This record gives sequence, structure tokens and C-alpha cells, in this order.
Amino acid sequence: SGGKDSCYNMMQCVAAGHQIVALANLRPAENTGRTDELDSYMYQTVGHHAIDLYADALDLPLYRGFIKGTSVNTGRVYTACQEDEVEDLYQLMKLVKDKERVEGVSVGAILSDYQRVRVEDVCRRLSLQPLAYLWHWNQEILLKEMISSNIQAIIIKVAALGLDPDKHLGKTLDEMEPVLLELSEKYGVHVCGEGGEYETFTLDCPLFKKKIVVDSAEVVVHSADAFAPVAYLHFLKLHLENKAKSLGTFVVSSCSCEISCTDDDIFPSSEEHEPQKNIPVMWKTLKHNSLDFTKTFENSGKSLSGYHWFSGITAHFLPSKDKNAQDAAREAFSSLRANLTSLGLKLKDIILVHLYMKSMKDFSVIDSVYVTEFDLCPPARVCVETLLPDGVLFCIDCLVHKSDMATDDVVHDEKLVMHVQSISHWAPASIGPYSQSIKVGDIIYCAGQIALVPCTMQLVSGGIRTEAGVSLRHVERVLQAMSQKTALHHVITASCYVTDSKSIPTARSMWQKKLRECKKVEDSEMYHDETPVCGLLAVVVISHLPRDAAIEWHVIAVVDDPLQRKYFAMTMLSEGFQIECESVESSSASCASISLRLSLISPSTSHLNLDGPLHDLVVMFKQAVNKLSEDCSASPLSFRAFFKEHVFDAETLQTGLQEYLEKYLEEKAPALILVPVVELPGKDVIHITCWLS
Repeated sequence: SGGKDSCYNMMQCVAAGHQIVALANLRPAENTGRTDELDSYMYQTVGHHAIDLYADALDLPLYRGFIKGTSVNTGRVYTACQEDEVEDLYQLMKLVKDKERVEGVSVGAILSDYQRVRVEDVCRRLSLQPLAYLWHWNQEILLKEMISSNIQAIIIKVAALGLDPDKHLGKTLDEMEPVLLELSEKYGVHVCGEGGEYETFTLDCPLFKKKIVVDSAEVVVHSADAFAPVAYLHFLKLHLENKAKSLGTFVVSSCSCEISCTDDDIFPSSEEHEPQKNIPVMWKTLKHNSLDFTKTFENSGKSLSGYHWFSGITAHFLPSKDKNAQDAAREAFSSLRANLTSLGLKLKDIILVHLYMKSMKDFSVIDSVYVTEFDLCPPARVCVETLLPDGVLFCIDCLVHKSDMATDDVVHDEKLVMHVQSISHWAPASIGPYSQSIKVGDIIYCAGQIALVPCTMQLVSGGIRTEAGVSLRHVERVLQAMSQKTALHHVITASCYVTDSKSIPTARSMWQKKLRECKKVEDSEMYHDETPVCGLLAVVVISHLPRDAAIEWHVIAVVDDPLQRKYFAMTMLSEGFQIECESVESSSASCASISLRLSLISPSTSHLNLDGPLHDLVVMFKQAVNKLSEDCSASPLSFRAFFKEHVFDAETLQTGLQEYLEKYLEEKAPALILVPVVELPGKDVIHITCWLS
């Protein structure tokens, strides 16, 4: 477009090691007279007459196309539509790729999901990588950095309260900065013009070999509104001037993707984690039939809000001539599809997937099948390796919500999907078949986050402290992007997967540190001396994480008032065990999280009766469900039991828990999910996290 964002993002691309090989621009189809301003949701067309000068200024080939289509498909998700103006971009990008063999596209998007989604769709179809380094930058900081990086851009269009065509058209960014900051404070104007308040035209930047000089221009009033007139500059004459030879280098702001965690307040707690002795816990009675938990397909009942939770979707695989890992994965998804269909549901209704793998070495094989099962809006996903039995390739459980379903004349909450595929400095791109987060009503379901450096997509260096901080920062940024004022204290349940028991104290300390930071950032008047009710955290040790990460965070958050949440806790002793229960209910009463921990106190014998503790654990769970407020419409959906694999027999555990859940919760029994783990904190032998919505 020739605007400041396009040029500064190109500078970011070069700073990241990419080479700009060509320019591309779309202009109005009727390229005669004063066809400057096109009513387009996608493209800036003001100043398009001068775009040809950029080829000489940058000494690069310029490809131009015409905007023949209009804004036809204006939904949140774009699918190809021949009459849409996005297809003009597709044709232009295809031409550039064929001619120049380009591999990526520089995108100047800052906040517009509308534009980002459409550019990403074009890139996906052409196998190009979008590079959007400005995505979700703080606009005040970004504007300052553009100015300090010697972007010489002028205001070419104004369309906002407080912007005067006579005063402000033709002004440079540094001249306009104080005006824009004042208007932002007064009227909420986007400092970088992301709300369409103004548009710019770049005359010079460090990438230019020649600079553009405006000889003459005139003001064209597009809409003479008394409060917010819309007007633009129509260039009459311009020319290029040679620049003094430079060293060919320039400075952009240092990359903020990597942070070092040397803060004094991030430290492991004084309690050292001591691995517990291998204590076999066995049934004293044999009244239960043994079940293989990997073969049981279950689902919760449907909640009033239209939710289901499915568990026990398993890919069985033992290497043989007749069957390979891909076949096993396909069979598992076929089984899932059949069970969904039986309830009138489809794969596209899944919003969150937990993928537990036997070995991360099989990830690429499993993912090659997984990617074929989901369309443009895949579910959020958590992926870890854990101690599954031999012969099991992976286990999946998933939360399903039919967003277009109505019952009792009530339309269920709309589903909003964040699936950012562009490389940026914001958070890791979803380059796999998963979305960063999905929002249904006031609930945000996030994908698991590891400490990838967003602009390189490589694991951050620096050890567990740095990884814990960077990955949790990704979580914060995703939450904020989904809902502007959402932060970590809006999390209602969190799971932290680490690969070393020594990392447990660090993970907990980082979690508490970030929550303290949230409280400081929030308006002090909001909290006074009150403390928000934060989410329940489960930290578990598993065997392996994607990319050899040391830590992965997974959260579900609610856009509610944390001060008004309901919290309670209770404890009881049961035959050598202690059971601790905590519950948090959202202030909106739309969902709740319950945590149950079974700890071994001091066993008098090496063989303990597990029957009583499991019974008491489920009874306590039912009590917690009954303590939810009368306004709460949430139903128990998942009962995820992280258990020490070397202590328990999975079949025995599943049999006992399933029997008592069905006995005490009957048709409201949640889906049981067993997750064998390497270790749990302290003396815990089982940690159960339950989700209700």
C-alpha cells in the first residue's frame, strides 16, 4: 500500500534475515481520473498513483494487479469466493510466486483480524509463509519505533474525530505523534490508525535507495462531516531523489521475543521435592471386573450449554505387516467421528483436544493424519508424551460444543476462533493444525504453550526459568488478544506439564509471580485490599514435550470478575490418605473448576486398600458439585485423573473411579480420563482436575 506499516514490517523482515525480492500492489480497476478512494475492507488505495515510484526507490521489481472483486465474504473465517476482492490478491500473489519463487509475504497487519485471516488464507493456498512482525504490538511504542527508525511517512488520509484535513494532511509521523497521543487519550483513537482513523504514504525509509519527493498535491474531501470529515491528498506531481550512500545497514528495535529471567523473585520454594518411595497400592477385594482403560470410549452427558466431553479415543498400534501408525491414527479418528455422528455432532464442533502420546517420535506421523481431519478452524490442542501402555500409539479426549445449536429457544454462545499463522514478535504462530484459543461465550479455551521464540519458532535458550516465563507470557498475550482486558487472574483452571520433578517449584513460583504482576498492572481502584480468586493450578511431571521443551502451560480462562468468584476448600482423611478439594466458580456462573488431590500420609503397611479412598474422593467431588450456586448451570464434563504410573494399576483405578462416578452422579457422571504421569508434587499420588460448563 505504501503505508508506514508495510514499510516498517519490511524492515523487520530484513532484520530477521529475510531478503525482499519483489513488491506487489493492488489498485482500483478503473485506473483513470481520480479513482483514489475505493470502498474496500482489505486495501488502502489512496495514493496508488504513486506506487510505481517504489520500484525505483527500492530497486525491486513491482507487480501490480487490479481490484476487480468486492467485499463479498465478510465473515470471521474466509473461504474462497470468486467475486471477492481477496481473490484478486490470490491471483497477484500466485503471479509473484511463479515469477520470483518467493517463499514468504510481508504483512503490515497490527490489529485487523479481518485482513490477517484473508492474507493467511491466500498464503495457505499458495504455500507461502506470512510474516507479520507488527502483529499486536503496543501502538504507542510501535509509532515511536517507526519514527526513531527513520520512517519518513506523511498523513495521506484522515477520517476521525479530531483530525483536521487542513491541519493534518501532509504532516509527518513525528509531527503528528503528540496529536495522535492526545486524540487517543481523549477519544480512543488508535495511535497507529488501526481503526481507519488515518492512512500514510512513505516517502523514505532506510530500505530506500532513492527517496520520494512530493512536488504538489491537492486535498480531496470525500465526506464533509462536521465532526469527522474524511479527506485525502491527491498527488499531482512527485519525483525521486538520490540519497547519500549509506552502509546499507539500519537499526530496528531489539527483538523482544526472548527474555532473560534473572528476577530475584523467581526462585524455587524452600521445600525440596523429594521423590516418594515406590509404594504399591492394591485392592483388598476382587469384586471389580478388570477393564482396559485404553479401550473404553466414553462421553459425558450434554450440559445445558450444549457441551459434551469425549474420552477414551485410542489408537492401538503394535508394529506389524498389516498395519502402520498412520492406519492406527485413522482408525482412532474414524471411531471418534462415528461417536460424534451418533449424537448429531461433527469434528468441526470440537473446541479443545488433549493429545497424549506414547512417544514424541511418532508426532509427525500422527500429525499428518490429524491435519487432514480439521478444516480452517481447528480446535485448540494440548500435546504431551506420557506413560501410556505398550501397544497404544496415543489417546485423545476432547471438548465438543455445537455453536449453531439452539435448545428451548435459546441460541448457544457463538464460537470465536484465534488461528494466527503469521510469524510475528507476538506469540508462536499456529503452524500446525491447532488454534491458539477458542472463545465460547465468556470462556476462553487455550492451546498448550511452550517457550518458542515467536519470530524464529525455535525453543528459547536459558533453561527452565526462562522457558517458564516465556511460555507463560505467550499465554497472557493470547488471552489478551482474545479479550482485551483478560489476564492471568481470569484463568479458572491451569495445567502445567514439566519434564523434571526439580522444575515443579520453579513452575509454581513463576505462576505466583505472574499473578502478582497482574494485580499490580490492574487498576488499583479495582481491587482495593481485596484479592481476586485465581485459577486452580495442577503441576505434573511427564516424560516428554514437543520440541524438547521443559515446560508447557495449558489454561482455560473466563472473562468475568475474579473478585466475585466463589471459592471453597475442604479436607478429609481416608485410610492412610488425605483428600484435599478446592473449587472455583466463575462470577458469571457459566463454569467451574474442581481440584481433588489424594496424598499418601504415612502408610502403616505396604499394601493399602484403595477402595475406601476412591469412594471418599468421588463423594467429596459430588459434595463440591452440590456446593455450586443455584445460578450455576454448569455440568461436570471431565474428570481428569493424573496418577503416578509406578504406584497404581490403571485398570484397577479406572474400574473404581468409574463405578463410583456412575453410582453417585448417575447421568451427570463426567467423562473419566486417566493420565499416567512420572511424578506429582509432594506426597500426592493422584491429582484430579474437573471441568464444569
